[in-house]
Amino acid sequence: MQLPVFKTLKNGMTIALDEMLPSEREIVRSLLNTVVMEGQTYPHLQPLSEAEFAAYWLVQDAFVVRKVEASDRSQSMTGEILGAFYLKPNFPGRCSHICNAGFIVQPAARGLGIGRFMGEAMLAIAPTRSYTAVMFNLVFASNTASLKLWESLGFTAIGRIPNAVRLEGDRHVDACMLYRCLESRSNNLEKT
Repeated sequence: MQLPVFKTLKNGMTIALDEMLPSEREIVRSLLNTVVMEGQTYPHLQPLSEAEFAAYWLVQDAFVVRKVEASDRSQSMTGEILGAFYLKPNFPGRCSHICNAGFIVQPAARGLGIGRFMGEAMLAIAPTRSYTAVMFNLVFASNTASLKLWESLGFTAIGRIPNAVRLEGDRHVDACMLYRCLESRSNNLEKT
């Protein structure tokens, strides 16, 4: 997949997905910490320090979605960051061909299709990085928008962890494990 990738959203805004620049680390960390403190989608209890963020988000590949002026796509490197995601091995060594990804969207930009755009881009990028499958370990069962998105993008629930997530008010919800193969096994079988 050639980056950046441009898209015009349903509200007319033009966005660009590209690799995260070193100068954007603090912006993405701040956005992640905003999402963490909302307490609805990530397991962390406290904001991540610079070192914790690097160890969690910057292990392999990191991408951002920037707002760009529709008339000037050359600004794709300088626009406001509306969303971000990482892509990294879910497991080490012999199982490192299965990747994991995490996504965040600015609160004011939710519902515009940025999450779907990032999900579709991740599914296109992952095979180019030698991944053959994607696995999400902890999608909160209360995060229905995320569950609907991943189901629409071909993910299958492969497990459920009862009461895995402790939300505010000591309310517990399950966590779902989702999986999607990135290569067609039937195509591989037809070739043999």
